[in-house]
Amino acid sequence: MTKWHQADRVLIAPSILSANFSKLAAEIQEVEQAGCDLIHVDVMDGHFVPNLTIGPVVVSAVRQSTKLPLDVHLMIDDPGQYVEEFRKAGADWLTIHVEIKGDVAGTLKKIRQLGAKPGISLRPKTNLSALKPYLSLVDLVLVMTVEPGFGGQAFMPDMLAKVKELKKGYKGHISVDGGIAAATIRQARKAGANLFVAGSAIFGATDRKKQIDELRRLAG
Repeated sequence: MTKWHQADRVLIAPSILSANFSKLAAEIQEVEQAGCDLIHVDVMDGHFVPNLTIGPVVVSAVRQSTKLPLDVHLMIDDPGQYVEEFRKAGADWLTIHVEIKGDVAGTLKKIRQLGAKPGISLRPKTNLSALKPYLSLVDLVLVMTVEPGFGGQAFMPDMLAKVKELKKGYKGHISVDGGIAAATIRQARKAGANLFVAGSAIFGATDRKKQIDELRRLAG
């Protein structure tokens, strides 16, 4: 069994939203060499969340910069229109939101048909029960521990109740994103998460290898 199928294995995914985009390839290569497990890419359309970020062209450039899996989080209204483009660009994991306007189940099935790992996420205000119809269709559940849209927000500890509840029955990867750092990762791990998305905690560190090692130790 590979580590990508071991839902109890700690996985560290630096979020490039906090990287220096003027030297993005070098930033990605540095965290890869520092020992991270995936590269996390936040895609925002300015509608689903009040921010606008990158598209498939940048994902393609990221793909050329690393051999690591690309964990692409689609914070967009109708991801069904774009999952094929992002898959072609190099996305390995594609996570959509349960709150989208489009066909959630159909989009998740399409992602798997394209050969990527489907994931589902929910906003902090969305009840965990909204995910239940889709849990059998996904390899990953992403619990947002901040409001999606911008990096650098404070960790919301009350979101860990969702992680604990999810862990009781869901056997896939449980990811947390938002405010993950040395002060919070242990709480998230104790609640049941195994995949940790960290932006400024990693890209803002002077010694990124030391930081990744420390995050992994704390989540141990």
